[in-house]
Amino acid sequence: MAPRTFWKGYLKLSLVTCPVTMTPATTDGEKVRFRTLNRKSGQPVVSRYVDAVTGKPVDQDDEVKGYQRGEDDYVMLEDDEIDAVALESTRTIDIDTFVDADSVDWIWFDRPHYLAPDDPVGEEAFSVIRDAMEATGMVGVSRLVMYRRERAVILEPRGKGIVLWTLRYGDEVRDRGDYFGDMTKEKTDPKLMTLVKTLIDERTKPWDPSMVDDPVQERLLEIISAKKKRRKKPARARSETASEETSSNVINIMDALRKSISSESGAKPKKRS
Repeated sequence: MAPRTFWKGYLKLSLVTCPVTMTPATTDGEKVRFRTLNRKSGQPVVSRYVDAVTGKPVDQDDEVKGYQRGEDDYVMLEDDEIDAVALESTRTIDIDTFVDADSVDWIWFDRPHYLAPDDPVGEEAFSVIRDAMEATGMVGVSRLVMYRRERAVILEPRGKGIVLWTLRYGDEVRDRGDYFGDMTKEKTDPKLMTLVKTLIDERTKPWDPSMVDDPVQERLLEIISAKKKRRKKPARARSETASEETSSNVINIMDALRKSISSESGAKPKKRS
């Protein structure tokens, strides 16, 4: 069953417009969630804002957002003042720019959303925009008010639909040069490259969603189930991938790679060509 649509609006390219719906492509609804309880009574506890100086609770009507401009000095902003700066991009995704799909670095991508036509009449216009982007290898760039902030978004054709990605703001992405700049770009030893490529080949498998299963989530569900049935919690399993102790932190890369390949070749059959 498809999740309920959380946004409706219009996709617009020049004079071409069609109604669309948008739904987040990811969810954390299946995550195990906890509430803080009073150990003595077993009842949930609630949190309240308190004045940092007096320690007294603050009524909700008296809560206001503030921007700190100095020590103990804040500028207060009311909700209507904040809402007033939002642009008109709340219900229309107006594509005003296209860029090469490969030119947008992955680090800028934030949240994915599924974009689909909202009625059969607009499906043709939607499909033309989608197919044209796919044929040219381009993605659309627009701006949209989402999650109470205006954001730059990328529209990427995917199968029968379009994936709309919100993009991170410029001040959220750190310059990779600050972290990789001091690394030397020396030519890799061809023999080491051959051995590593062999390891990659041995470990190559088709992508499967089970590769990103959450073992902690599964463990928590086991503990909760045991609690419900008044059983002792399951014994903690030892990691099968625990690293072996070595006598020295300094290893010979060539020897390590050869041992790895030898170990993996004996543990499983070679791939068919």
